[in-house]
Amino acid sequence: MTNELKSPLDSGSESIARANPRTLSAFLHPRVVTMLFFGFSAGIPILLIFSSLSLWLREAGVERSVVTLFSWAALGYSFKFVWAPLVDSLPLPLITRLLGRRRSWILFSQLMIILAIVLMALSDPVEIDGNLFFLALAAVMLGFSSATQDIVIDAYRIESADVSLQAMMSSTYIAGYRIGMLVAGAGALYLASAFGSTAEHYSYIAWKNTYLVMAGVMLVGVITTLVIAEPELKRENDNASVSDNFQAIILFVFCASGFILAYYFTSEVTAYLKSSLSELAGNRVLSSMIVEFLRLALAVGVAYLVSVFLIRFRIISSAVVSRLYLDPVKDFFERYGIGFAVLLIGLIGCYRISDIVLGVISNVFYHDMGFSKNEIATASKLFGLWMTLLGGFLGGILSMKMGVVRILLIGAILASATNVLFILLAQAGYNVLFLYAVIGIDSLSAGIASAAFVAFLSALTNVQFSAMQYAIFSSMMTLIPKVLGGYSGGMVDSIGYSQFFMFTTLLGVPVIVLVILVSRTMKV
Repeated sequence: MTNELKSPLDSGSESIARANPRTLSAFLHPRVVTMLFFGFSAGIPILLIFSSLSLWLREAGVERSVVTLFSWAALGYSFKFVWAPLVDSLPLPLITRLLGRRRSWILFSQLMIILAIVLMALSDPVEIDGNLFFLALAAVMLGFSSATQDIVIDAYRIESADVSLQAMMSSTYIAGYRIGMLVAGAGALYLASAFGSTAEHYSYIAWKNTYLVMAGVMLVGVITTLVIAEPELKRENDNASVSDNFQAIILFVFCASGFILAYYFTSEVTAYLKSSLSELAGNRVLSSMIVEFLRLALAVGVAYLVSVFLIRFRIISSAVVSRLYLDPVKDFFERYGIGFAVLLIGLIGCYRISDIVLGVISNVFYHDMGFSKNEIATASKLFGLWMTLLGGFLGGILSMKMGVVRILLIGAILASATNVLFILLAQAGYNVLFLYAVIGIDSLSAGIASAAFVAFLSALTNVQFSAMQYAIFSSMMTLIPKVLGGYSGGMVDSIGYSQFFMFTTLLGVPVIVLVILVSRTMKV
């Protein structure tokens, strides 16, 4: 096991771009500027699934508990490691030859994102029977496509420049990401209001036009993809045969089908178990969480058995499974040792749990406190954006001076402590100045933590398995928080906002302990 962060570019090519990170000219390096626009493209879809969609559904009269369940449409971000190997190794017909492996997959995912946003725009959740279901399907498609874009952009970032540029590329990516979130968050709320939808007078046409505008905004990412250069780094996966690629597709299709079918055929049993356990335990939210986790475990088990079946009957080769899924995992455990690797996994999986669980319902909370869409947009999206960017800048500087792990610890403490401010806001009610104070401090803290965490994850990644390993890390980072966040509306209905915010505060305590344990071994 090593006591130092492993550089993601230790085995990189000499042709990879280099620059002096100590000079201002590095900020103008083409790869650094590219990540600003890619960050913008990646930041657009997520709020169209989370906060903006939440307000749309809330204005349409959809129940709060159903609104927060829509956050599960973004679970594709948490399972993207499942198809990351396909993105890493499979060429796309025609466009891979024209654009290269990374650029072709980025372009494909961006076009699918645009299509999904358009389909969401064409689905009114209240006027036509069943449209809420089609809106949910389009949201799932958006989450899947956006997660795919993230997979390839992360791999592009790690492969396209020397380690000396990685911190700056991460910083500009985060800046672009936040700007994209501003456009899809505050921008969408402003547009919906300008087009005529309010809490008192819901207008589907207003939200439809808003989402169509968001689809057009995604062209920024498309243009960026078409004008940049493909990374020159050569990897072992680039030499996969046609037969191996075909087997990889078969493996993914059959395992994914097994996973989906397991979910579909257990729906009635799940509903029965939730009802029965709720009566027995007297806690509907906790009972639902337990049953859904068991359902998830069953679906994963079915997918695993499908892969075993395919290997045993020689439909696919065990070597293909090893190359796609086992080798990247084996590499991580070999570099850090089993014990320390498990500790790192625990930290990655829980680090953002406090802010993500709270964030799922934050806009609904502001709405219930009596703040208007414009007030929410200005405070949480516009002002919050600048405070997050300031926090990111501070996080980068502090990480260089104090070390990444130390800033991870500070970020974990701040993420937990700042949730107490939401308790005070819930008790204060409608108070615009207090709203700005809470959002400002929370956003500043989130920026500091995010800057250190992205640097931490990037450094843990081996460039030979860039897409798969980083996808695993980022998937683990959001899986537990997003599953738990899906029940945030139900928890608020059961215990109220103040108790819910205290719960999210306590969720951060184990994270602080994990960072302290990691810091004892990893002195960086």
